[in-house]
Amino acid sequence: MRKELIIISLALNCLILQAQTLPGFKAAGAFGEQQMLIENSPPSTRILINAPLKGFGKNDKVLLVFYALPNGNSIEQTFGKMLKEGDDWHFNIQHIGAQTRFLRHLIKKETIVTIYLESGQKSWPAWVAKTNDSVLTVKRMVDNIKGIFSPWHPKVVLNGHSGGGRFIFSYLDAVESIPSDVVRIAFLDSDYGYVDSLHGPKIQNWLNSGRHNCLSVLAYNDSVVVYNGKQLVSPTGGTWYRSKLMQKYLAQSFNFKTEEDDSLIRKSALKGRVEFILKTNPSNKIYHTTQVERNGFIHSMVSGTRFERRGYAYFGKRAYSDYIGDSIPIPIRQLNIPPRKPDAETGSSFWNGKYEPAPFSRNTFNTNFTSIFLNKILAQNQSQTGTLFLVCTR
Repeated sequence: MRKELIIISLALNCLILQAQTLPGFKAAGAFGEQQMLIENSPPSTRILINAPLKGFGKNDKVLLVFYALPNGNSIEQTFGKMLKEGDDWHFNIQHIGAQTRFLRHLIKKETIVTIYLESGQKSWPAWVAKTNDSVLTVKRMVDNIKGIFSPWHPKVVLNGHSGGGRFIFSYLDAVESIPSDVVRIAFLDSDYGYVDSLHGPKIQNWLNSGRHNCLSVLAYNDSVVVYNGKQLVSPTGGTWYRSKLMQKYLAQSFNFKTEEDDSLIRKSALKGRVEFILKTNPSNKIYHTTQVERNGFIHSMVSGTRFERRGYAYFGKRAYSDYIGDSIPIPIRQLNIPPRKPDAETGSSFWNGKYEPAPFSRNTFNTNFTSIFLNKILAQNQSQTGTLFLVCTR
């Protein structure tokens, strides 16, 4: 019996190592990914969890990237794809899906899981305004998704663009101090809601609490933009002003150095772990999402590390073009229950299997049942794994 259990364990381990489809997830697309879609939990939200098929072994390190969507954009548009005739232009302005794939190719020692967070109003500020206990709800969302990956004790990144910054600040408002599993916070032109007294001390203490904690802030001079005859933002309401305010607060504790490159002003501290990149705007243009499109998400994920500027340049040409898919393979079923295959074996035929039952005894029943059960499961997975394991019963 002991030999049989060892063989069974080896067979299951081999199957897991090859397939690695997580419970509730569905394999998706041509880039070796799996996804789970969660709808209306909590109400008026959609959450897409995108993970690679591999990288969930016992000793693998998992990084959860919570990406809060910008105002007016869906998960599908944020994920991005190759544009076809008649497609909405929003599918071609962020490409977080392709930029995530670039990062997975670049960073081999971490399994990067991107969580796309969409509100029903397609605006996190509007969702917060209409949701009771929104701050605690945001924290529960993060905690619940962390729970899915709890066997790997994942690290966390809080990231977001535009109104997605409201999600990040709501999380910060919900905690007395930023948890130690948060290793990076990134504002992609999204820190409109920053307030010195509310967020400055927490961010400062968090940066001091871990030598690998990183802060990335990208912004442009939106204060000079006129749109449809009106100022785009108030003098103190845009990310240009709020980013400078945050940097000024942190400069009380950290020594910053300033570099200027073309139209970019870089202010960094703690050996690059803290970085503000401010784009000047002499032509008064709108660069809001251009900052994301031109490798902004990539940079926000690797600033202050040895991967910074490796294979890409912030505000340069797209470095991720080879990773843009033709379609967006997002699961549609709300409960994430896969449909039954037309040729799937029925329950009655499974239990009335083509085998001769041995004379009953506890040991014989246990081993025969387990052997038949595993061989049937493994045989059904043969087309995916390319290997069929036979489990001996005696």
